Amino acid sequence: MEEHNPWTILDSRKIYENNWIGVTEHQVLNPSGGKGIYGEVHFRNYAIGILPLDQDMNTWLVGQYRFPIKAYSWEIPEGGGPLGLEPLDSAKRELQEETGLIATEWMEVQRMHLSNSVSNELAIIYIARGLTMGEAEPEETEELVLRKLPFEEAYHMAMDGRITDSMSVAALLKTKILLLEGKL
Repeated sequence: MEEHNPWTILDSRKIYENNWIGVTEHQVLNPSGGKGIYGEVHFRNYAIGILPLDQDMNTWLVGQYRFPIKAYSWEIPEGGGPLGLEPLDSAKRELQEETGLIATEWMEVQRMHLSNSVSNELAIIYIARGLTMGEAEPEETEELVLRKLPFEEAYHMAMDGRITDSMSVAALLKTKILLLEGKL
């Protein structure tokens, strides 16, 4: 099938901006030719996720209240990485900030768009190994609980719906597949 853009943009205007996102409203002709509006959220950072794995196949989850969903969430360590920086450098910083862990081995395992019907946010997920414990330094906006647990338990939390964060679910499922295939 031919890959082309069936949308026609008639007019665009920025309607909101802050340090993390921008929102643009487009007046469009949709693929069938009808007029409409399309809201688009532009992210100023990569979404970065890290699944730390130690030699005993333990991992660490971060628990925190997530304002947009009005619920507590267990997740892999996650954060943002400026678009102009190497994503791996942001991953190293986020892992250390949220968990205190420092890793010597890094493997990128997934790139994914988190909500591509309304945003351009790109997530990059890593597995971190060769871990040593340092001191966590969470940001002022974070009230985090750190939990060390066997990887298999975290995997089952994703499978039974106790973990719903998309990057965490993807990281846990991808890691399980890599383990089953003998690639980790």
